[in-house]
Amino acid sequence: MQTVCRLILGDQLNPQHSWFADKRDDVVYLFMEVRQETDYVLHHAQKIIAIFAAMRDFAKQLRIAGHRVDYLAIDDPDNLPSLTKNLDHLFAKHDARAFEYQAPDEWRLDQQLATYIAGLKMPARMVDSEHFYTSRNEATEIFKNRKQWLMEHFYRQMRVKHGVLMNGPRAPVGAKWNFDEDNRKAWNGLPREPADARTFHDHSALWETIVAASVGSFGKPSAEHIGWSLNRSEALEQLDDFISEALPRFGDFQDAMSTKARRLFHSLLSFALNTKMLNPREVVERAEAAYREGHAPLAAVEGFIRQILGWREYVRGVYWANMPGYDQQNAFGHDTPLPSWFWDGNTRMRCLAHAIGDSLEHAHAHHIQRLMIIGNFSLLAGLDPVAVHRWYLGVYIDAFEWVELPNTLGMSQFADGGAMATKPYVSSAAYINRMSDYCKGCHYDKKLREGDKACPFNALYWDFFARNKASLSDNHRLGMVYRQLEKMDEEVLVALRLKANDSRQRLDEL
Repeated sequence: MQTVCRLILGDQLNPQHSWFADKRDDVVYLFMEVRQETDYVLHHAQKIIAIFAAMRDFAKQLRIAGHRVDYLAIDDPDNLPSLTKNLDHLFAKHDARAFEYQAPDEWRLDQQLATYIAGLKMPARMVDSEHFYTSRNEATEIFKNRKQWLMEHFYRQMRVKHGVLMNGPRAPVGAKWNFDEDNRKAWNGLPREPADARTFHDHSALWETIVAASVGSFGKPSAEHIGWSLNRSEALEQLDDFISEALPRFGDFQDAMSTKARRLFHSLLSFALNTKMLNPREVVERAEAAYREGHAPLAAVEGFIRQILGWREYVRGVYWANMPGYDQQNAFGHDTPLPSWFWDGNTRMRCLAHAIGDSLEHAHAHHIQRLMIIGNFSLLAGLDPVAVHRWYLGVYIDAFEWVELPNTLGMSQFADGGAMATKPYVSSAAYINRMSDYCKGCHYDKKLREGDKACPFNALYWDFFARNKASLSDNHRLGMVYRQLEKMDEEVLVALRLKANDSRQRLDEL
């Protein structure tokens, strides 16, 4: 029988896609655990395990529902290292008469498949993934007549267009669009962090298969105890848990960090969202309903919705507007290699030891750890932003290039020169101490800027702004920083420069 072959990528695990509304004998769904995707960047072991496990579960559910599935496992002798070579093989195997695929979210895959189908001698088409609020180019259209891309403008457009947290066409609930100033509290242990209600799985056998196939990775596999959602059913349970247990406190403590709590009040839904087990609309609707029903305060709900309806869709727009080439941006010309402790967490800086340690152990760290600890240090120390990007893309369970690249290169490393973020997101030890307990018991003294015990963040912070005065001093959001620099004596600035240079030259030893 001639068939229509439909490709499902590892981040397209959406059982609600219209493809699956009808069972057709002439359609076969193609899955592949392909070395092209495991090897284009070095990935965390848990990321590889979780995606493969979720793909296998989705394929199983499709078979149970009566759909035809062909699954190429990583150890299948017919599995070739390239996606398109595997497609050639599967088309011949199934006597394909047509090929369909959902729009990839990563530019490299989009280009690879577009080039491939241009040479096919049968009908081929790309369909929508039916996931996002926006089209790829919608943000570009919104900003085409504006000088700068500002997320807040985009976010308000999305709120109005989709009627989210609105009391009428132009009236935001609470008479304000943004409650960010209410969402910056430190956490002292109370209220207590909710219990982890996720479902944990033993993927030891899968991990053995991955290792036997010589797939490279880093980080702790924890294969016998992985709690990332295996399917939509588990993702919905996790959403229920977040809405009922964590959302009411999420706003207060979304920027807080602690050695005593890894989750705090974050949702841990990003893996399920970015693999499309969950639709962003249902997540936003559940959060808004929690506010309307009096279960969660407006500041918490608005802050959470802003991350999904605003930031997530916005960074996707940034990605598609700037690729190809965005992944090579380097406005400051930084070229320092990553310190060795990015791969093992062994640094005397307690904040980085904890944030990187979490990343290596769980393939996850929440957004403030990523931005204001790891990213902050990376920018201040002058680490190569492309290397930082590739580390973030590999280490985090939820990192797919469309969402990770703008967050890392644009927001965190300011490597696009401010095209995305309005200022570099950096700080000295004072911010870290205010928002966390990391400085307590640290080898370094958060108050010192000079000497062997001085926190490296302090000298690096001031030296960063001094070194980049020509490009940053006109930024209206940095006026206070440069006024403080102007008040410093020359000998103080020289001492800070020497300390910063010493730290940059001894990164592996910090």
